[in-house]
Amino acid sequence: MNIDFNFSSALQVCQEIGVRLRAHRLAQNMQQSELAAKAGVSKLTIINLEKKGTVTFLSFIQVVRALGLLDDLSDLFELQAKSIAMMEAADVATKRVRASSRRKRLA
Repeated sequence: MNIDFNFSSALQVCQEIGVRLRAHRLAQNMQQSELAAKAGVSKLTIINLEKKGTVTFLSFIQVVRALGLLDDLSDLFELQAKSIAMMEAADVATKRVRASSRRKRLA
């Protein structure tokens, strides 16, 4: 059963992510020690991630990569335009824009 992140504490979200990563590890029939070796982290790091969800961000990325899930993060914080105003603002933010000249042209 997945939790609704909107109604969960930060710790609950971390724990749920740990549970999900454990499920991926088990689906790949991998032991914690194998995943730790593949990710370049300690077995204790894997244990902490799966039980508490509390590891460094770097360790998290290493484990996600070792599980072959790195592509799943590519859209994680992608800016999604939700209105015309937001699309226009995003468009302006991505285009190179120069400030207009303050000097008046002499005729």
